Amino acid sequence: MDIEKSVPEIRFKGFGGEWENLTLGDLGSVAMNKRVFKHQTSVTGEVPFFKIGTFGKQPDAFISKALFDEYKAKYPHPVEGDLLLSASGSIGRVVEYKGEEQYFQDSNIVWLKHDGRIENTFLKVFYSMVRWGGLEGSTIKRLYNKNILDTEISTPERQEQIQIGGYFQKLDNLINQHQQKHDKLSNIKKAMLEKMFPKEGETIPEIRFKGFSGEWIEVKLGAIAKIKGRLGWKSLKQEEYINYGPAMIAGKHIDKGIINWKEVDHIPHWRYVESPGIMLRNDDVIFSKDGSLGNPTIVSDLQCEATINSTMMLVRPTSKLKSKFFYQVLQTKIFRDLIKEKVSGSSIPHLFQADMKLFSFQIPDPVEQAAIGNYFQKLDALINLHHQQITKLNNIKQACLSKMFV
Repeated sequence: MDIEKSVPEIRFKGFGGEWENLTLGDLGSVAMNKRVFKHQTSVTGEVPFFKIGTFGKQPDAFISKALFDEYKAKYPHPVEGDLLLSASGSIGRVVEYKGEEQYFQDSNIVWLKHDGRIENTFLKVFYSMVRWGGLEGSTIKRLYNKNILDTEISTPERQEQIQIGGYFQKLDNLINQHQQKHDKLSNIKKAMLEKMFPKEGETIPEIRFKGFSGEWIEVKLGAIAKIKGRLGWKSLKQEEYINYGPAMIAGKHIDKGIINWKEVDHIPHWRYVESPGIMLRNDDVIFSKDGSLGNPTIVSDLQCEATINSTMMLVRPTSKLKSKFFYQVLQTKIFRDLIKEKVSGSSIPHLFQADMKLFSFQIPDPVEQAAIGNYFQKLDALINLHHQQITKLNNIKQACLSKMFV
């Protein structure tokens, strides 16, 4: 945002002229609730009392309706549509006041009382991109009234504000819709992982596909899969990386179970062939064994020679273990418990091949494994679809912010 420029790069049709350079203080004043002391709060709950830690979340304190009515009559109170702003701790969090009976913690939560001199939807977009100046405090930052009032803002005429604010409001609504669907599906997956795999001490899952019965059996990974990793690449140097050739995959190239083949590193062919044990095949499962443990993916649609770097581990299942099923095992509590055990007390978390060979978990027959793996694969695809849409829409939003404001 450059306030020296007075015309945005992109504009809605029908609008012209320069934007006006102002400060927030030119548009209004900072308002806040009177302090409500701890002994005045109620545990029974009548009117929610939001502190900075619960701002925008579920309240954990309340004030009486009588006290709320008294304070509302005496002191400033937000009106529907006002944008409440966190002025301490996580600076700049914004919540739109919906008009419910709620009370907010003194000067930690403030709003600009502007009496309609600026469109709130436009102001909300401005808040999302502003860089507050003069923040004070070392560990806990504080945004004082003067910081807010001295903040510079460029504004067009009211109708253009409405158009801009409405556009970003629709964009935010789309992002929120995809986020809600993403979160809902993620919660469904979490619940199904708990119900479609046997609980600790049991051998039969709570939920099962029709036609399957019998107990699951406990196995050690080393008995039903080939496990490979390596400690290093024989002094592989950064300058050996090239722009083409066999791909070398690291944990940073995997996001939500998907390999970003455009970002993988490449190494000379002679480096690739010196380690045949970690030459990748389709249906191999790979994950991080150093640092941020886990983050698995299934290698699929392999179109070039590929290997893993020294921070990764490869699991190549036999006919007794389906890759899609094992990929989900790596997202269950039993694997998280293994990671937790290895992380505890370690400055550099690491999973050894010996750890994985002894990794013990339960499996059904391969046909049921395939059914479970396919179910979760479809669920993961839906989750990733919404994740990609969220990323795409956020990128559009950021690009528009840079071009539609001055």
